[in-house]
Amino acid sequence: MKVTVAKTAGYCFGVERAVDIVFRETELHPESGVYTFGPIIHNEEVVESLCRRGVRVLGSLKEAGELSGGTMIIRSCGIPESAQHFLESQQDEHGRPKFKIIDATCPFVKKIHRIVREKSAEGYQILVIGDRTHPEVEGIAGWSETPVWTAESEEEAEGIVLPEGKKLCIVAQTTFNYKKFEDLVEIIEKKRYDILVVNTICNATQERQAEAARLAGQSDAMIVIGGKQSSNTGKLFEISKKECENTYYIQTLGDLDFGKMKSFRSVGITAGASTPYNIIKEVQTSMSEENFEQLLEESLKTIHNGEVVEGVIIGVKEDEIVLNIGYKADGIITRSEYTNTPNVDLRTLVKEGETMTAKVLKVNDGEGQVLLTYKKLIAEKGNKRLEEAFNNKEVLRAKVAAVLGGGLSVVVEESRVFIPASLVSDTYERDLEKYKDQEIEFVISEFNPKRRRIIGDRKQLIIAKKKEMAEALFARINIGDVVEGTVKNVTEFGVFIDLGGADGLLHISEMSWGRVENPKKVFKPGDVVKAFIKDIQGEKIALSMKFPDQNPWKDAETKFAKGNEVTGRVARMTDFGAFVELEPGVDALLHVSQIAREHVEKPSDVLKIGQQITAKIVDFNGEDRKISLSIKALLASEEPAAEE
Repeated sequence: MKVTVAKTAGYCFGVERAVDIVFRETELHPESGVYTFGPIIHNEEVVESLCRRGVRVLGSLKEAGELSGGTMIIRSCGIPESAQHFLESQQDEHGRPKFKIIDATCPFVKKIHRIVREKSAEGYQILVIGDRTHPEVEGIAGWSETPVWTAESEEEAEGIVLPEGKKLCIVAQTTFNYKKFEDLVEIIEKKRYDILVVNTICNATQERQAEAARLAGQSDAMIVIGGKQSSNTGKLFEISKKECENTYYIQTLGDLDFGKMKSFRSVGITAGASTPYNIIKEVQTSMSEENFEQLLEESLKTIHNGEVVEGVIIGVKEDEIVLNIGYKADGIITRSEYTNTPNVDLRTLVKEGETMTAKVLKVNDGEGQVLLTYKKLIAEKGNKRLEEAFNNKEVLRAKVAAVLGGGLSVVVEESRVFIPASLVSDTYERDLEKYKDQEIEFVISEFNPKRRRIIGDRKQLIIAKKKEMAEALFARINIGDVVEGTVKNVTEFGVFIDLGGADGLLHISEMSWGRVENPKKVFKPGDVVKAFIKDIQGEKIALSMKFPDQNPWKDAETKFAKGNEVTGRVARMTDFGAFVELEPGVDALLHVSQIAREHVEKPSDVLKIGQQITAKIVDFNGEDRKISLSIKALLASEEPAAEE
């Protein structure tokens, strides 16, 4: 294996200077108390080693204010001006400075502080290209006389709008990706603002990033060493990952998976600006042929049938997944051991480089490989999940995988749950096919995996929900309230309307002020109906659409006064006369003796249902809601006019 270490890997000037300052102070003043305001650099290993030498890391000004004195070292990435002034202003009981303050801020960062302070005083709007949450950027912002803008993405750069007449000064976080900085500046320059661009990315950063890209492009694998909180190490990882897919981010040698490295012929190594040389050397030495074989052998684990292992996918075929599980042989998951879905292309489900967990079926499948199962592991986890849900009466949600003869089948984490037809709903369901591929909620009512009986129940949830809705409905409704509901069922005597918690009955006699012959001709399931509550008896709600303000008898005494001539439609007939609808809800009787001058045996001899007739009102009884008509009287009143 060829191992190449980047020449620019490791401590930069600013970081090395800051660490040396702290080490020197611990040697010179071991008893006086040495503090760093924030971690001196972004490398946990270095910070921990300093803490073991008695250095205390402060996280706030409040902590600093509570100290009696000592040596205060300002971190390498700098702090806001106000924080520095606070530390400098602290005095002891005798009025003397409480701290010996040593500014370990990187000179390149300090230069940015001066630029920001000067340009903000000259009226420039300051824009920092970088991560607004990074301590360095927070520190830079604290040296401006006005609020600072930040941007680290193209979207943020596009969104910058400078007030008319305002000038813009652009600086950068010292560890920002140089290429990305150029791209963002180009976007902003297109806006044609008055811009001053100061490239404050550290030269060492640019060189380190360029070398990392070149080395990654020439290597089978790339190792990036640095603290997880280190911004510049994170950017090195991003840059290397673009050039080399097999890039690994580690903090120490202990984080390196030697099993993953065994198949590579060339490995590149780079490190962030906060990474000590000894850690880089340790990783480099371990990658030498002799040491690597020894460490690889030590890192290989022993496995047993039934054991759960984790690995990285190193190969995917249509019907097979190959996993590096850190064992001397790779693990194999066949399609049938990955999923219950037949003929699925595994390449559409997983990708190389992904991490997954599986269970060992056979340590040696006869061809020197480890046979694994993903499906059974997930099913076991699914059973545990279902058992927990059963014990806790938890409501589950899953998609209906299949409609069976006697119910529905749903899958929860590869474990099948059967919902019998009788437990699908609180009413008889004739057609279960409508549930296919739908997501439904249910509870586990029976859990017995040994007998393969895991039963789901949707019915009790529906009943409970309806009870809850009914209680809420009856708590808020009163007689006379106008409500809106959906037609649920239509019968010959009326319509049942779902009010959202209970059904209300709209009787045929309450559907209109007029006459309704057949509700099915007026309503159908799904119609939205507005009615008012006429009566409530226990759980029974009586509805009506005969709104009082629409009562046709309200002004009937004027419209249908005695002597008025009216036109109406023959609605129905009896042997003694015909009932004429003057308007919906107002019927008048045309007696058989008043139909014509000549004798009429029965109304049907001269009239037809639906026929329009004109007659005179000869009697009006508003109290009994009775109106009498006469065609004969109308004819008699027309004769004198005709004679004249």
